[in-house]
Amino acid sequence: MQLHKNLILVLMACLPLTGVASGQGGLPEDYCRWEVEDYAIAEPLCGLAGDVQRGQEIASDGNRGNCLACHQLPIPGIEAYGTIGPPLAGIAARLSVPMIRLRVVDTRNINPVSIMPGFYRDPRLINRPGEEYRGRTFLTAQQVEDVIAYLTTLK
Repeated sequence: MQLHKNLILVLMACLPLTGVASGQGGLPEDYCRWEVEDYAIAEPLCGLAGDVQRGQEIASDGNRGNCLACHQLPIPGIEAYGTIGPPLAGIAARLSVPMIRLRVVDTRNINPVSIMPGFYRDPRLINRPGEEYRGRTFLTAQQVEDVIAYLTTLK
C-alpha cells in the first residue's frame, strides 16, 4: 500500500512539468491548429503563404529564428554558425515541404528529446518558457511559413 502512495506522490509531483498540467491557460486566439500525418504537416499554418526574403531574415536573426545558432546555412557573408544541428544547405532536396514544416513547427513530434525549439509548438506544452513567451509561440504562424518558404529554396 505504501508503494502505491509513493508512486502517486511521484506522479503528482511530475504533473507541473508540462504547461498543460500547470494551468497556463488556453491557446492564444490567433493560434492555428495543425495536424501531423506521416511525419509531416501538409497544410500551411492558417493557410498562409511564406515570403522567402523575410524567411531568410528570420532564420539569421539571433532574436527570432536564430537558426544559425545550431545550423550552417548558405547565406553569403555569414561565417559564424553552430554545428549542433545538421547543415541546412540542400534540405529541400532531402525533405518535402510538409516534412520541413513539421521540423520547424515542433520537431519533437519526430524526436521527443530534440533540443530544437518548437517554433509553433502548443504554448501549453513549453516547459518553463521565459516571461515574454508564456502563453504564446516562439514565432508567429506567418514567421514560420516565411522560414519554410526560405528553407524550400535550399535545394
